[in-house]
Order: sequence, then C-alpha cells, then structure tokens
Amino acid sequence: MSIAVAVTQFSAGLDKDANRALVTESIEAAAEAGAELVVAPEYSMYWDARNVGTDDSFPEPLDGPFVTAVRETASSAGIAVVVGMTERVDDDPRPSNTVVAVGADGALLGTYRKVHLYDAFGFRESDTIRPAEIVPPLTFPLGGLTFGAMTCYDLRFPEMARTLVDAGANAIVLPAAWVAGPAKEDQWTTLVRARAIENTAYVLAAGQTGPYCAGQSLIADPMGAVLAAAGEAPGSALGRLSAERLDAVRAKNPSLANRRFRVLPA
Repeated sequence: MSIAVAVTQFSAGLDKDANRALVTESIEAAAEAGAELVVAPEYSMYWDARNVGTDDSFPEPLDGPFVTAVRETASSAGIAVVVGMTERVDDDPRPSNTVVAVGADGALLGTYRKVHLYDAFGFRESDTIRPAEIVPPLTFPLGGLTFGAMTCYDLRFPEMARTLVDAGANAIVLPAAWVAGPAKEDQWTTLVRARAIENTAYVLAAGQTGPYCAGQSLIADPMGAVLAAAGEAPGSALGRLSAERLDAVRAKNPSLANRRFRVLPA
C-alpha cells in the first residue's frame, strides 16, 4: 500500500487574504498533481517576519476564515491537508502557533500546538506566542501509514519525533518557517534526514521560502534518502510513501525494537 504526498512552499506575509489564496492554490495544485496529502508551511495564515508590531487582530479561531477555506478546498479537491496557522485562544492574550490537519472530506482531523518555541538565533517567539502544554500528540491514519505532527523548531529535539513514533506514527509531517542564515540550510536538511533515520520513519518537511526563510522543503524516507526536494523557489515536491518500504527498512534496521530508553516529559 502506498500514498502520494506533496510538500509545498511559499512566502507568507501580513496580507491574510493573499496568504489564504497561496494556500488554497497550493492545495489545488498538489491535488491536480496526484497527491493525496499536502503539507504546507508553518505560519501559512500570517507571518510577521520582520516583527513590525502588527495588532492583535490577526489570529483566528479554528472556525475562522482561514481554516474554513482550507477545509472547503481540501473537500473540493479531495486531498488531505496539514498547514500551520496562528490560532486565537480565549484564556491567553498570546495566540498559539498551531498545526491543523484536515481530511480529504474537509473534516478537521485535529490540531497540534507548538511545544518548543523558537527562542534561539536572536529570535524570541515566546514573546508573542503562547507555549503549548504537553498533551497527547496529533496522529492520523492515511494510506496505510500513521502520520504525526510537529513544527519547525521541534525538529531540533529528537525526543519530539520519538514521542510521535511512540504514539504510533511512522510518518512525520513538519510545517516550518526555517529562517535562513549561515549553515541553517545544511542544518535543516541534516536534521530532517536524522529524524527519519533514527526513527525509521518518513519525514515530510515543508518550509517557507525567501527572502527570510530557506525553503528547501523535502521528503525523506525511513533510511534518510531524499525522495523529493523543492529547492529555494516557491513550488512543491511530490513523492510516494510505501508501507512495504517502511516495513522492509524496519526489518533491516530494528533500532526501535532494540532501544533501551523511553521519552518522558520534562
């Protein structure tokens, strides 16, 4: 059993209408190319890359215009979608950095709110974004595989991916806005492949493009081989994931079965 998937990349900004159009067009293009699942970047709904200090009206609830448009497009195109947004929450003035998973029928499959905020490389995401509590991970079945979600900076924490695998995931979706900089592109590719290798799992990593982010969206297989990559420019990369390939890799490299430690919350 196999499934065709896509990672799509573009540069989101302060215009939510324009961002929403980018997302819906990317979903439709992935479906036309034959994909059954498309992963879009972190902060696809709105991103203040230069921290210009926009007002607090930009976050949206899960029933707001952005998620509604994603759900409608997924349903009309017949494709599952994973995408990042900024979610308004009632009990905190700061919004959540949220990943939304939507089925090919438009149903909301679940959400993941970012655990590891990007307080690194001179950035302070926690100044404007609410840190999420640790809750059971977002996983969903599709095409004979089980997908688990994490976001951007989570990639630097091996235990995050291992927690998803412990929850049954054998494919990881990773929306990101990986900021460009010296060695950053190489770190991105290395870490995506490392998470695939150490977990004998597929990793579908979708990043925003320049001028602020690195792009370089890619799909890595359970041996760490790059199945498809999108380079620097806006666009998509497509690949096919196979449960048989996953089983063969795990039979050859039973590192998960041989492990001696478990992951516990800090």
